[in-house]
Amino acid sequence: FPATTIDKMIFAKRALAVIGLAAAAQAFAPARAGARASTKLAATVGLQAPHGGELIDLMVTDDAAKDKAMEGVDMELQLTPRQLCDVELIANGGFSPLTGFMNEETYKSVVADTKLPSGLLFSLPVVFDTDDEKIQPGMKLLLKQDELPIAVMTVEDKYIPDKALECLNCYGTATLEHPGTVMVAMERGKYYLGGSVVGLNRPVRDFDCKSPKEVREQLPEGVDVVAFQCRNPIHRAHYELFTRALDAPEVGKDAIVLVHPTCGPTQADDIPGDVRYQTYEVLKEETANPRIRWAYLPYSMHMAGPREAIHHMMIRKNFGCTHFIIGRDMAGSKSSVTGDDFYGAYDAQDFANENGPKINMTPVPSLNLVYTEEEDYVTADYAEEKGLTTKKLSGTKFRQMLRGGEDIPEWFAFKSVVKVLRDNM
Repeated sequence: FPATTIDKMIFAKRALAVIGLAAAAQAFAPARAGARASTKLAATVGLQAPHGGELIDLMVTDDAAKDKAMEGVDMELQLTPRQLCDVELIANGGFSPLTGFMNEETYKSVVADTKLPSGLLFSLPVVFDTDDEKIQPGMKLLLKQDELPIAVMTVEDKYIPDKALECLNCYGTATLEHPGTVMVAMERGKYYLGGSVVGLNRPVRDFDCKSPKEVREQLPEGVDVVAFQCRNPIHRAHYELFTRALDAPEVGKDAIVLVHPTCGPTQADDIPGDVRYQTYEVLKEETANPRIRWAYLPYSMHMAGPREAIHHMMIRKNFGCTHFIIGRDMAGSKSSVTGDDFYGAYDAQDFANENGPKINMTPVPSLNLVYTEEEDYVTADYAEEKGLTTKKLSGTKFRQMLRGGEDIPEWFAFKSVVKVLRDNM
């Protein structure tokens, strides 16, 4: 995320005062995360190539291989909800070309330059945090979800990250008014661990999250696949937006949309992932659109604006997508104190237009749609030009109407989605 030298000095000073974190790294021998051998799946014929050229698959499936992977484990650790998402996306190839959590060299490269040491674009660090003083390089950790073994991690590096610089570069700010900075500074542990991962079992969730390999098997070959990312229930305007994206000049004939919501941890005031999942399932049945594919992503949101937009684009490339819809202020957030936006409305789009071609992904700008009494949903510019009568319903008013049992206009929300939300209030 770009920042001027003066900005960096101001933010760095503020960050050190607010977060109070050391920038010096411990003198552990650096080791490249993921040095171990892994299964790599070549790009499916007729589909988008994965990031880095090969789709990583670190999952072992038979019991004997799982037992062997767990031999000599030194310690068991319970995964946090965020760590659980990261482990799954490393193991199933969603974070290809990563084969483990980033070591210090890789972490610093991504934070400073949005690149892996190889030079490949990668916009956000993928790290495993801990406060445990006993963990040292060379140890073998069994990562668990309650009693279920999820993965084995071989620790190759342990270091104290420069969290102030990480927040400044990745989120554009180091103030604790940003939810991503709060996550880095107050939720993550003192140390980051780098090391290779072997996947043992898929996490247990209320909803199934298909792997990149499984999603790719459901995609048609030789046509554009437009990804739509969201973290909230889909209403009429969203639906119109991603279905009309199929007619965008950047998109080829016979293209399809992959609606790929994140169902992991997001902001504290967002609707829980299991409820969001229910809304997507009923909408899938209600619309039954043959040009839409649905899948769910076990990803924890950072609210990192432009950098996260590229991160989402890279992940969807691994799932077989060729295009990615970039919304206004995508992955943006507001100050918890002033309510001001941390990013400009088009910062994510500009950053995506600059970097998307570097990873062979085409950004598709989202239309600014409004509902009109005369012509249903049209672009805001068209409505203004024609003098059409627009209708609006704020999120606050929508929630009030939900709680009050009032009828929600169908131009705003789908009946099936409204029912799910009401049933889970």
